[in-house]
Amino acid sequence: MSHDGVGPRAVMRSVAFLTAGALAVPLLSGCGSADEAGKPLARQDIAPVGRAQVAEGGTLRWAVDAVPETFNTFQSDADATTTRVAQAVLPSMYRLDATGRPQRDSDYLESAKVVDTEPKQVVLYKLNQQAVWSDGREIGAADFAAQWRALSGKDSAYWTARNAGYERIEKIERGDNDLEVRVTFKRTYADWRSLFSPLYPKDVMGTPDAFNDGARRKLKVTAGPFVVKKVDRKNDQVRLTRNTRWWGRPAKLSEIVLTAVPRDERASALAAGKIDLAEIDPAAAQRVDGAANGTAGPLAGPGSGRTAAKALRSWALAHGSDEDTAEDEVEARSELRKEIAKWEEQQKALRDFEVRRSLEPAYTQLALNGADGLLADERVRRAVARALDRKELAKVVLKPLGLPAEPVGSHLALAGQDAYADNSGALGGQDTAEAQALLADAGWVPGGPVKKQEKAEKAAGSEGKKAGGKKSDSDDDSADGDGTYVVGEDDKGRTVRESDDGRQLAQDGKQFKQAHGGAPGAYAPKGTAAPAAAPAKALAKDGKALSLRFVLPSGPGSEPLAAVAARITRMLAKVGIGTDITKVSDESYFKDHIASGQYDLALYSWPGSAFPATDARPIYAKPVPAADGSLSVEQNYTRVGTDQVDQLFEQAVSTLDEGEKRSLIRKADSRIWAAAGSIPLYQRPQLTAVRKSVVNAGAFGFQTPVYEDMGFLKKGAKKGAKASASPSGN
Repeated sequence: MSHDGVGPRAVMRSVAFLTAGALAVPLLSGCGSADEAGKPLARQDIAPVGRAQVAEGGTLRWAVDAVPETFNTFQSDADATTTRVAQAVLPSMYRLDATGRPQRDSDYLESAKVVDTEPKQVVLYKLNQQAVWSDGREIGAADFAAQWRALSGKDSAYWTARNAGYERIEKIERGDNDLEVRVTFKRTYADWRSLFSPLYPKDVMGTPDAFNDGARRKLKVTAGPFVVKKVDRKNDQVRLTRNTRWWGRPAKLSEIVLTAVPRDERASALAAGKIDLAEIDPAAAQRVDGAANGTAGPLAGPGSGRTAAKALRSWALAHGSDEDTAEDEVEARSELRKEIAKWEEQQKALRDFEVRRSLEPAYTQLALNGADGLLADERVRRAVARALDRKELAKVVLKPLGLPAEPVGSHLALAGQDAYADNSGALGGQDTAEAQALLADAGWVPGGPVKKQEKAEKAAGSEGKKAGGKKSDSDDDSADGDGTYVVGEDDKGRTVRESDDGRQLAQDGKQFKQAHGGAPGAYAPKGTAAPAAAPAKALAKDGKALSLRFVLPSGPGSEPLAAVAARITRMLAKVGIGTDITKVSDESYFKDHIASGQYDLALYSWPGSAFPATDARPIYAKPVPAADGSLSVEQNYTRVGTDQVDQLFEQAVSTLDEGEKRSLIRKADSRIWAAAGSIPLYQRPQLTAVRKSVVNAGAFGFQTPVYEDMGFLKKGAKKGAKASASPSGN
């Protein structure tokens, strides 16, 4: 599980987020017209070509985070690779299109519609008559019924992680023939299209033992363009090969090999020719871009054009050498010269790759824990929200990558999706005066007396530590630094040197702990002014300072979050809110801090859903006391919720009127904004390094990948040919 992103819906929304509030919101604008959804902020980037331009055969080597512990997407330890495999080898009645909306997959489903609403809702599925499992058996009502029984929640022997929607089904039966499936609901269910995607064979779903163990390590029976040929856990690979019984358009590739490669090793693996496609972080994307642009130096900034020698010379200057001895430093460091040579060789190999960019169907948000402590006061939460310039925070992450830097305006959908509308006006934008007024109303006064207290304990979990180690006055807020951030001291101990190309490089020594693939330092155009606006006086109340625990992960790839956290800290300081940053291991971050409520502020991501009435409800449901006296929060890890939002979700999931459902979802989102329990910031970047000859693959955005169309460009063919339509219907 990733702290800054999670897999698609089929994996279950298993990271963390937060929920709604109890504020009265007069005449909220959550019921606007459908065109408020707009278009996705960024198009998918997959080098689309028609199937006639794709060569027959070949092996696509695809980097993944891990070989999954289970191939059953309905189990709690399913991950993104579980979903990747399921998409390639199992049926889905509906898949997402490029706007994040569900579309019927005609390879499996000829039609599906609501045929009765009184006395109960009945959906009739008509299956593709060619659809068969890999063992030759027809896909039919028995498979639908087995999946319903396994996921209905009635039998605790099934170790299911989610059953949303299946618990509303009353019965499943055969229609007029073997190709028809009638599903009768005991309660109206608006998101019925979310069901049976993926669909497992009755062999997997038929008994608790088969469900719990049968599909964990292998999938014997499948029904997609590919089958699972081999799971090699020793070499961390899953091998998918063409399904000879596939009735749809035949797969162009002979096989797809999913190989587990750590994120920080993917650039090297690409250069070594071990993989053809990999999601990468911004540092690796810079390397691939640099290879194309001829910027091969390990310290070269994006677009700087510096050579490795110049970069090394700057490194020597940064570490205390003067102009006269800098060249000697370069010559003296034979080990570094070897690293440079290795780097440059890799950069040459990386010229065969390109970065395909889009926005991931997920967004990063600031979570505010309203369970207890300072943020239990909704006025303080609202003050935090009003102190944030969300547009600036989006720019920090997305603008350097050439992606649209627009803040997300909804908790429940993303731009382009049917339910999307910018409802942030229910809370209001950045307003320092309003934030300070809210704090004053809550009793927090500038410069108030603060009682001397014992040193605060670190956040829960043995992995927690204050950033920084040395805790010196010179510690700053850089993404690479790990020192405790002290409000008002962000410029202490920092020097500014000029690089060879006239840019300025902020330095504090620690920033130059070089990790292969990373470009240390923070570049800005020469002459860029330092941040203005000094921090406001610290606030206090009843002898206690207003300081919030800001918990962050510290593992590889966490640098963007650290940079965003640093900006947030500055913004809060301007209104007098202090922050105490604690960095913890990735393993401890969610379990010991987010899920257990041991934080005030945190950054992590949620995926966008095509079915928010179903998927978002547990994230925003009002916590209720459990029998043992604890609080049952489902996935509402900020413990902020209201009866009103619960009611809106229930109404939305219980209406078959699409317009009414959309209106109710938007109203719920407006009230979630008003509660200021979580603040959506930006849609996550999706960066994929792809061998240039690979087509119909890359940064997929919202759309479910079309595995049978992926492949290698034919010799002599050119990219840019119109892609064939994906197999979907109405």
